[in-house]
Amino acid sequence: MPSKLLSLDDLPSPLPPAVLLVGDEELLVARAIAAIAAAARRTDPQVVESDIEGGALEGSELHEVLGPSLFSDARLVTIRAAQDVKVAAQPVLQQYLAAPSDGATIVLQHAGGAKGKAVLEAARKAGAPELPVAKLTKNSERLDFVRSEVRRAGGKISPEAVTALVDAVGTDLRELAAAATQLVGDSSGPIDLDLVRRFHQGKAEVSGYNVADLAVVGNVAGALEALRFALDVGVPQVVIADALADGVRTIAKVASVGGRGNKFDLAQQLGMPPWKVERAQGQLRGWSELGVRRAFGVVARLNADVKGEAADADYALERAVLGLADARAAGR
Repeated sequence: MPSKLLSLDDLPSPLPPAVLLVGDEELLVARAIAAIAAAARRTDPQVVESDIEGGALEGSELHEVLGPSLFSDARLVTIRAAQDVKVAAQPVLQQYLAAPSDGATIVLQHAGGAKGKAVLEAARKAGAPELPVAKLTKNSERLDFVRSEVRRAGGKISPEAVTALVDAVGTDLRELAAAATQLVGDSSGPIDLDLVRRFHQGKAEVSGYNVADLAVVGNVAGALEALRFALDVGVPQVVIADALADGVRTIAKVASVGGRGNKFDLAQQLGMPPWKVERAQGQLRGWSELGVRRAFGVVARLNADVKGEAADADYALERAVLGLADARAAGR
């Protein structure tokens, strides 16, 4: 099994004959390739660099860029999307992975799935250290990413501010990285919740899910304010309706297993991310079984309304927010 590199800071010097990047998150891939290239240049400023797309690799060009050099030049060959390397070219690549040329380093970026698995396994069998560059699919991973970006920029951030920043900016890593760097540059101390709100005021409220989060806890005034803002900036009525329906479904799912317990155990049982379970556990307070049943009726009617049955879809959304508040109060 290959040794696992925990971060780019752990890159060995000089570089090993092969380095494996597993995943296809564009920002992380770009950073890893840039860091490896910088490490190669520090060792030899005259290193010869080649960048090849896996799908375009025929095999013969590897002999040219990786074969023995009369001048003993250092070489760095990056193969992107290695899962797309043609079957005919794989034996040539595997040959160089198993018996690398002196002074040459192969950087192999592989998406990590079943496609092209032979190339991935060949790199691992050769002992290539790995750098994870996979897409961040969990909210907790994005929170950790923001924390690390703030540290990279030399700042500090409170837990509440991290959550608020992810809510405001979204899931795009490039945007999160830029926002974190900007906040560090514009702050005179640790980044707190107030600073994030000042810089990103209104962005989180654009989300239909923000409307839903306020509606399902009975905050009618806040939900209506968020709804009007979302509509003003152009969030489609159908998207907001879907978010309200998802909020009700989530509460019902968590309620179906009692609503209490370890969020990780419940997440596995329900097939939901732990952060969503935890949020629903807080939102569940105040809901009865009768209320949840009525809430399903509210969002079912809303679904039809925003898809053409209502003369005024905006008014239908406002009516649904009020209907969810009434449903929550039912049975109490």
